[in-house]
Amino acid sequence: MSENTALDITLQVMEIERFAIHDGPGIRSVIFLQGCPLRCPWCANPESQQAAPMLMHQNKSCVFCGLCAAFCPREAIKVKEMSFCIDRSRCAGCMTCEKNCPNEAIRFSSHRMSIGEILSILRRDDPYYEESGGGITISGGEPFFQFSGLMPLVQVLKKYGYHVCLETCGQAALSQFKAASPYIDCFLYDMKHTDENILRRSTGGNLPQIMENLRFLCDRDPGRVVLRTPVIPGFNYDRETLQRMAQLAKALDIPEIHYLPFHTLGKGKYEQLDRPYSFAEEKMLTEQELKPYAEYARSLGLAAYIGG
Repeated sequence: MSENTALDITLQVMEIERFAIHDGPGIRSVIFLQGCPLRCPWCANPESQQAAPMLMHQNKSCVFCGLCAAFCPREAIKVKEMSFCIDRSRCAGCMTCEKNCPNEAIRFSSHRMSIGEILSILRRDDPYYEESGGGITISGGEPFFQFSGLMPLVQVLKKYGYHVCLETCGQAALSQFKAASPYIDCFLYDMKHTDENILRRSTGGNLPQIMENLRFLCDRDPGRVVLRTPVIPGFNYDRETLQRMAQLAKALDIPEIHYLPFHTLGKGKYEQLDRPYSFAEEKMLTEQELKPYAEYARSLGLAAYIGG
């Protein structure tokens, strides 16, 4: 495939975050892609879970003018007095409502962007990547969910000399990991649980597949892998499970593990999607509460951090 052809390929992009410092070394730009195979009930980005962009409505910004409803070709939106109602089964994702909202109270979770458009944004910060030893991180959702666009994207990024990190939940075909692996400098591998039944019941995750991909990466070069565990109350926040994560990293020669404290910063997004948030009453975890697990990991010879 020629470079010009690759630059025309599009992906469904939620956001490009510039000047990120928690998703790989140095200063980075993070590309968040739409779509994920898991359904984690604590997810801070629930709008990423579907393949198609999702309509999000911010009630506090809405003036209830009714323009969105007036322009909707499917009559999916109803605005009456001070209430907004969306029939999501009727929404075709045409984004007409978003374009006609005067207060930006309506937005869709992602938009199509060509690799050329993505690259033009990334290249603005080349001096910062070079000075800090940073680069580009691809996240989601789950990047492998858009594999046909992911491959040309990482190939173009490597052609331009970028350091590329990829954050993944590990649930994708092994053939996809094998194809992408030569273009990825660091895998930020989210390992949520080591119990197959708990993982499947809570998230829909396929632990055998996740472990197969992780072992493949570690067989090639465990130094390219950072094991990252989101610590979630009622799911994996217990000593046995969190120590088992460190033991897994040690057994696979993964040098570094991150414990990511549970937070509720995504709560507002559930409201914008008209979805219940089952973790609304849970308190956020502190660094002090996770300190014993990081210390245990260090006792095994691992580099261990709290947070990304």
